[in-house]
Amino acid sequence: MMHLGGNAVYLDPRDTGIGIRESEADIAKVLSGMANCIAARTYKHTTIEEIAQNATIPVINALSNIEHPCQALTDLYTIWEERGNLKGSTLSYVGDGDNNVTHSLCLGATMLGMTFRCGSPNGYMMDNTIVERAKQFGEVIQTSSPEEAVKNADVVITDTWVSMGDKDENKRLSIFKKYQVNKSLMSSAKKDALFMHCLPAYRGKEVTGEIIDGKNSIVFQEAENRLHVQKALLIHLINE
Repeated sequence: MMHLGGNAVYLDPRDTGIGIRESEADIAKVLSGMANCIAARTYKHTTIEEIAQNATIPVINALSNIEHPCQALTDLYTIWEERGNLKGSTLSYVGDGDNNVTHSLCLGATMLGMTFRCGSPNGYMMDNTIVERAKQFGEVIQTSSPEEAVKNADVVITDTWVSMGDKDENKRLSIFKKYQVNKSLMSSAKKDALFMHCLPAYRGKEVTGEIIDGKNSIVFQEAENRLHVQKALLIHLINE
């Protein structure tokens, strides 16, 4: 917002007491009279929905426990920036399928004509509601085999195995161990397959250093594009 010549105010939830001291609906109505846009980064997805239903200005989902559309928008833009046409290509996600990034990537990729594959352990697959929505747009494949998930893929994406709100860290690290993106796993994808990660990455866990620093990794380009794509989103919403 500041790059675009505007001003930004950060509201700490400890100060606002959202949902406790003051309802989501009241906060949305107050902010609608003071700002041009709200970017809400919360845990519960229903909090963002409540804000959006009561605001009279645009509301951006900056992250929830269900979806992370801003990250997915950036990732898909970065793939387009590198490869051009996305239609007909395969985007493979490996790791925790029940993850906000995975859900938004699944929806966004299929909307753009890509096949979306997800390799996750049983019990950590994507939310069925998200999968059924995505299947209305394109092909979605879920498997417990990481090799099957990335076979001949054009892009391989992973994320941290322990996300916001997750518990039993040691148990999760043990379960996801075979889903690490390493040289062996990437050999199943196309030779020129891109590697992506929304960062921060835990090197040596979900991805090895040689992959994240390799010639096919575009993670830092992806990170920079968060700035540019979010500026484009603000321009689009505020101009509307």
